[in-house]
Order: sequence, then structure tokens, then C-alpha cells
Amino acid sequence: MNAQIAPAAPDTPPATDAPDAPATVARTRSLGPLTMILEQAMSYPGKVMAAAAALLVTATSTLAVPYGFRMVIDKGFSRGADVHVLGEWFLMLFAIVAVLGVGTATRFYFVSWLGERVVADIRIKVQANLLSMPPSFFEENSPKEIASRMTSDTAIIEQVVGTTVSIALRNSIMVVGGIAYLFAMAPGLTAELLIGIPLVIGPITVFGGRLRRASRNSQDRVATVGVRIAEVLGAMKVVQAFGQEPREMARFGEAVESTFATARMRILLRSVLTAVVIVLVLGGLTGLMWQGAVGVANGSISGGTIAAFVLTGGLVAGSFQALTEVYGDLVRGAGASERLSELLRVVPEIAAPARPIALPQPPRGQIAFQHVTFRYPTRPDAPALVDFSLAVEPGETVAIVGPSGAGKSTLFLLAERFYDPQGGMVRIDGVPLKEADPAQVRARMALVPQEGVLFAASARDNLRYGKPGAGDEEIWAAARDANAEAFLRELPQGLDTFLGEDGTRLSGGQRQRIAIARALLRNAPILLLDEATSALDAESERLVQDALDRLMQSRTTLVIAHRLATVRAADRIIVMDQGRIVEQGTHTTLTAAGGLYARLARLQFDSAVSLSD
Repeated sequence: MNAQIAPAAPDTPPATDAPDAPATVARTRSLGPLTMILEQAMSYPGKVMAAAAALLVTATSTLAVPYGFRMVIDKGFSRGADVHVLGEWFLMLFAIVAVLGVGTATRFYFVSWLGERVVADIRIKVQANLLSMPPSFFEENSPKEIASRMTSDTAIIEQVVGTTVSIALRNSIMVVGGIAYLFAMAPGLTAELLIGIPLVIGPITVFGGRLRRASRNSQDRVATVGVRIAEVLGAMKVVQAFGQEPREMARFGEAVESTFATARMRILLRSVLTAVVIVLVLGGLTGLMWQGAVGVANGSISGGTIAAFVLTGGLVAGSFQALTEVYGDLVRGAGASERLSELLRVVPEIAAPARPIALPQPPRGQIAFQHVTFRYPTRPDAPALVDFSLAVEPGETVAIVGPSGAGKSTLFLLAERFYDPQGGMVRIDGVPLKEADPAQVRARMALVPQEGVLFAASARDNLRYGKPGAGDEEIWAAARDANAEAFLRELPQGLDTFLGEDGTRLSGGQRQRIAIARALLRNAPILLLDEATSALDAESERLVQDALDRLMQSRTTLVIAHRLATVRAADRIIVMDQGRIVEQGTHTTLTAAGGLYARLARLQFDSAVSLSD
């Protein structure tokens, strides 16, 4: 299946100069996506029941306050009222207020707990699903935009669960209960009140659709701003080196202004909706109060009744107003839920079969590509490999060379089953990769990439990435073999030193040696070296190459290299061009053959001699 998130709908304003514009689905037309949040909350039925009970108690207590005032006024403010009876009515009113206070505190605790818990669960589930996605998913969907969803959208959901839903339910109960109590007190006045309800619902219906679309557009634009920030801050050295600060500031300003314009439309729609509802509700309530005052004057209604009617009517009107305000928040929550649901629903294209074939034990380290044809999903018209066949025997060191775009790195991606070929088959120790568990396949490989990828953590944590349970003795042994021990011991806190984001506190050679030590700790039978020394100076390259020589001992090794001097000692050299093998042999035989390898070697070695002169 296609793992790409659906693109933005046509009515979405285009992002200015934004290649990483967020992907969206069709605009939310209802609150239906909120069912995903409800399903997550129902995983904690005890907390939901406690929150619902507290919600019911607080709403009922709030509606009981007008009744208490009614009895206090009618029983206590009349002439000849019994002081002891008056005290009882005031005690009843105090009890109602006390229950309201305790209920409100209880409701706040459980609702806030649910909000935090639901958001945490959604984040965990989304991250777990993202970790199962192959690289092709992140080629088609911007990781920066996904990160924005994980932060901004979950924050909206937290507000919805922890505040908005509680307000909406409490005010809905108060509207229904308040109208019922109004009917019990003054049926005629209440009937007139109900006649005006359609006038309130009408604007909500009219503005609701436009408000939903504006809310979703606003969230999309916020995501675009997040993408722009991450992109520029991640490339700050390049931005400043080329003096592009004014240009990036202009691009960022355009994204922010686009976000503001969309938010302004959403705010305008919500403001108009709120104003219309307030005028209609409070205007109608004012008319009812006038008729009630006339009733008190002619004796058909008691003073306590009209006081309770006015107070209850105010509560009902306030609840209507609150519902119109939280409706916009619910719409935003529905949009956020919809966007996160996309990430939860997407199914990885690369997954273990229902009954995977176990890889043989002990591992041999054999790799075979059999008539493999492959095209990247984003470049279907340009084959990366064409009828490619290669068998690497256990313990063999095979170097893969060729011009850029020849398909060298594609071999590693297929070997680790980040992609499946459209034709042919890849085998590890005789087992077809499509019939094996990808986790088991990758457990038999250790990768040293062109640039050592480090995480924003300590040196110990980065080294343990190859073997999470490794002790300090194992770590120091691997660091020693990787020529990394000396500089690691000189760090301020040793292995506990924080290396910075992407290991920015270390040099390129130091980062690469940590990557090699990490591969040593993994102790996998198959080693993949992807241009491991291409970005290093001569001294760092010597240290790294010494470490690699120790790492390659007794392992099956595939080496991708542009510097041909680093692959002279390989058991076999594979020369690729345009997705095919065009030559293979040793350095000596290939140089004597006078083909592509000889030409590449002559260019590099002649250049090296010229530089030395």
C-alpha cells in the first residue's frame, strides 16, 4: 500500500516557498474524529466513571443553588419568618456550595489526569507506529511536519480532554437540567424561552462549517511554521556562511503571516458566532425577566421564584455561551485527532510475515542478491538496480565502487530490508528476506555510515546503542579497538559527558570512531561500511581505518568507497555503473584490465600525486 499521508485539500492556501508543507486529509466536516480520543480515554473506565460522577454532581449542585436562593427568599425574607427555620435554609445553601466545591475539585483532578494520560498514550502509540515505518515513508512525508503533529496537535488534544470536553458536558447537563427546572417553576415563561432556541442554533449551524475549515487550516499553517524553524536552525552554519539570514527571515515572516491570516479568519468567525449567540440569549432572557417582574407585581409569581428563574436562566444562558465558545475548541480537537489518526492508521510497507522463517543458527554471514531489479518509490522511472546478482561468502570482504548514482548504497538498503525489490530476491544465510522477520535480519548486521550519527545523549548511551546491556568494561574495550579510548577519557565527565545534538561537541573523526565502537559492541556477523572514511582528514582516516581493520576481522564485510586506496586489500572489488556490475576482481587485476576501475584509480592516484607535488 502507499504509505504517504494524503495531500492537502485544494482549498488549503498554498504555503509560500515551502517544500515541506504539511500533508493533510480532507477537511474535518464533523466532530467524528473525536471518537479516537474517546476510545483512548475508555482504556481507563474507573477514571472516566469518577470524572463523570463528579461532573454530574457539580452540574446538579450548580443548578441547586437557584433553588436554595428561592427557598431562602420565600421562607426567610417574609415577615414573621422563624429564625431557626431561616438558619436551616442557609445551612442547606451552604451544604450545596460545599458539595459544589468538593465536586469541582474532584472533577478537575480526574479530568486533568485523563487529559495527560490520553495524550501520553497517543504519543506512545504514534511513535511506536512511526518506528515501524521504512525509510520510504519519511521520503514521502516530512519528519519535521510529523514532529509538529506530535507536539502541537497533542497539546490541543490535552486541552480538549482536560478542559473542553468537561466544560461541554457540564454545560450540556446544565442546559437540560436548567430548562427542566425552569419548566417546573414557570411553564409559560420557559415555553417562550424555548421558542428562541432555534435562533441560537441557527448561527452555530451556519458558522460551524466555516469555523471547522478555518481551524484545520490554522493547524496546518502552525505545522508549516514549525517545519521552517526546524529546517533553518538545523542548517544554521550554512545559512550564516552564505549570508542568507535576511532571506530566511523573509521566508519565515511569510510563513508566520500566512499562519496569522488563517488564525485571524478563525478568530473572526468565532467572535461573530459568540457575539450573535450572546445577544440572542441574553436579549431573550432580558425579555423574560421583564415578564417575570410583571408577574411578581400582580402576585402570580413569588419573589423567590422569579429570583430563582432569573438565576437559573442566567446559568442556562451562560451554559449556551460556553457551549458556543468550546465548540471551536472541539473542532480544533477533531482536526488534531484526525491528523494524528492518520499517523496511527498508516501501515508499514515492510513488515514481518505472519509466519516468518527463522534465520539459521549459528549465523554464517552469507548475503546473496539474485537478479534484483529495484526502483525507488519516489523515482519510479529511474531504476537503481537492473538484474543485479552478487553472492558474498561468509567472512569475505567485498568492496563496492563506482560513480555516484551507480546503485551502491541501494545494496545496503535492500540488505537491511528497508525496501523490497520489484524483481528478484535478496537472501541472508539462505533465507529470502521477505520470508524472514526484519528485526532478525537487521540484528545480524552492523552499519558504520558515512557520517557517524550520534544522539543528544552521553557518550555511554551512544556507545550502548550497539548493545544496550553492555557494561563499562565492554564499552572501554570497544573504544580501545576503535581508537576512541584516548579522547573519551579526556572528556570532562568521561563516558557520562553529554555529546550535544548530533554529537556536535566532537570532531568528525571522533564521531566516526564512536560509530565504529558501537558496531564493535553489536558484534554482528555482517558489517556494512558506507563511505566510512570519505569525510575525514588524513590523520583521522588513518585512525579510523586501523579501527575498521580490526572490526572487519572474521566478519562478512561490504565496503562502499569512493577512495579506492581504502579498498585495495579487499578480497574482491565490485565495480558498478547504472545499477549493474560492469567489472569485478582484485585491485591488481582490475587495474590491469584498463576498464572503469582503472580509469577511476588513475584519476584518484594522479590527483593525489599532483597534490603532494
